[in-house]
Amino acid sequence: MKQYQNYIQGQWISGDGSETKLYNAINGDVLGEVSSKGIDYKSVLEYGRSVGGPALRKMTFQERGRMLKALAFHLLEKKAAYYKVSSWTGATKIDSWIDIEGGIGNLFANASLRKQFPDLPYYVDGVAAPLSKEGSFIGHHIMVPKEGVAIHINAFNFPIWGMLEKIAVNLMAGVPAIVKPSEYTCYLTEVMVRDIIASKILPEGTLQLICGLGRGIIDHVDCRDTVTFTGSASTGKILKSLPLITEESVSFNLEADSLNASILGKHAVPGTIEYDLFIKECVKEITIKTGQKCTAIRRIIVPEDLIDDVERSIAERLSKTIIGDPSKEGVRMGALATKTQVERVRENVDLLAKSQDIVFGDLDGFDVIGADKKLGAFFSPVLFRNNDPFNKTDCHNIEAFGPVSTIMPYKDINDAVTLAKMGKGSLVSSIVTPDDKEAREYVVGAASMHGRILVLNKDCARESTGHGSPMPLLTHGGPGRAGGGEEMGGKRGVLHYLQRTAIQGHPTTITAITEQFQIGAKMPEANPHVFRKHFEELVVGETVYTHKHTVTDADIVNFANVSGDNFYAHMDATSLDGTIFEQRVAHGYFILSKAAGLFVDPKKGPVLLNYGLDDARFIKPVYPGATIGVRFTVKEKMDQEKRSDDDIAKGIVRFLVDVYDETGETVALATILTMVKKLDQSS
Repeated sequence: MKQYQNYIQGQWISGDGSETKLYNAINGDVLGEVSSKGIDYKSVLEYGRSVGGPALRKMTFQERGRMLKALAFHLLEKKAAYYKVSSWTGATKIDSWIDIEGGIGNLFANASLRKQFPDLPYYVDGVAAPLSKEGSFIGHHIMVPKEGVAIHINAFNFPIWGMLEKIAVNLMAGVPAIVKPSEYTCYLTEVMVRDIIASKILPEGTLQLICGLGRGIIDHVDCRDTVTFTGSASTGKILKSLPLITEESVSFNLEADSLNASILGKHAVPGTIEYDLFIKECVKEITIKTGQKCTAIRRIIVPEDLIDDVERSIAERLSKTIIGDPSKEGVRMGALATKTQVERVRENVDLLAKSQDIVFGDLDGFDVIGADKKLGAFFSPVLFRNNDPFNKTDCHNIEAFGPVSTIMPYKDINDAVTLAKMGKGSLVSSIVTPDDKEAREYVVGAASMHGRILVLNKDCARESTGHGSPMPLLTHGGPGRAGGGEEMGGKRGVLHYLQRTAIQGHPTTITAITEQFQIGAKMPEANPHVFRKHFEELVVGETVYTHKHTVTDADIVNFANVSGDNFYAHMDATSLDGTIFEQRVAHGYFILSKAAGLFVDPKKGPVLLNYGLDDARFIKPVYPGATIGVRFTVKEKMDQEKRSDDDIAKGIVRFLVDVYDETGETVALATILTMVKKLDQSS
């Protein structure tokens, strides 16, 4: 019998004996078996910390981002093999697309975050805090990668997305991972991890895989490590409350299944586009992945005068949903992952049926195309109706983790908010309405108990990713029953794996540590001019001190003529009563334009172009007769990848533009971004 293996400490191994037999969810065939018995988890964790961690921490955010990008492209080339194996889990093609290409999309999304981070192995957080009167003592914050491992435990049937959406974040942060997918569908994860390891794109030790039950996997964690669990709320709470987690202050993120709700707005009546969108979304969330999604719609909350219409519309669509072998023409819903899950879902359906009515679905009398429902893990879509959801509350407490949902009525939007909150905390809610006022009322009222809220209407429907799709650049998690955790969220997610540390010292010292120029640091004069230097030759802090220019009335008039900016404060000295200005004032953009004329070295050199301006501030009025100069300082450097062999090797340099007057006071500040050629054109 085929043994699916674990990848630990640089090698593929089988566990002792057999823990779990693996079955094809469609036909019941035995695929093999898997075991994690006998694994020395203490050594596995230490291997990640001592081998993978140092390798990642040597890399800058830019290098880690490019690593993720390369991995994403590599896996896309291999995706056909993943689709084939994914079908064994009971997944339709669209189910597999969400899992496979949705997961790879997380790699791309996190790779793009490198543009928001410095070209350093660590992150410089925020801006400096002045801590002294004369400016010789300041504070700042840096965030360095935690020196432990990220242990990702996933009990849900997302063998690829569940892994990639987690590791994309910790790898970007510079932290290695140990992944434990659901043992029932780990065979798909194993296929992808083999491709990842064989590619050698990731440094050794940065990814390890446990395919079995993983018992003992968190028995040796310490304060350096992070544990994430995605699964049932009950199991998650048990793990989160383990004494070792508390004693070692281990970072623990719980993302639990929740009773997510979707609300039909009062203005989305039958015949409107929004009504049709709502019905489509509800049916999709019942049938996609056979409802085995932590974000699936479990409670359908609709205006009481529309409940009959909604029931008929959903039932009609569900009646047309063909269940069976995903490889067969027309099949739109596959199987649950295992027969064990079928039993669990059925138990919870029976419990829910004690307090509410089944209005669609037959647990035994449904048809299956291209397969034997006795051999596969098939389940009928089930729609309940609860006419008294404020008193019959099982629907707010019991989750059947399959193609099961309950429809219920509300009187007004406050009722809808209250019902949504009765789920005691959810990963996601949605409202479908053409009325923005109604949307605002629901969102503001319900947000405190939801991690994400989708507002769906005809204007965004074409590009909306839907109720059940967490997005890598938005936070995922939720309060209460949903686990109280938070992950992903773009840059926010990466910061979860970094330790924030306050640093204090002289601006010159803080500049050296952060490799970002801090106001008050030493500013050695650049020689030659910074525009004559290649990227590698520039040093953070070196400064060009420009010639000076005395501003005249003619400057103001000429700039107004060129720009068309004839604002009264520049052009009409008789209109200044009651303003902050003493006389006509020079345009702020003239000051910046003139500053450019002062700091630019016009001859052709390594500077390729200026492509941006950040943080421009006009601090002090400049009147005719004032004399301005510029301190032009290398503020920060960021390497840039070559897009092709023919591309010019270059980097991005941020320069601080400090415009001052004859008193020495700063009148304007800005940061310009320039693209600067490298000396070494091979890099």
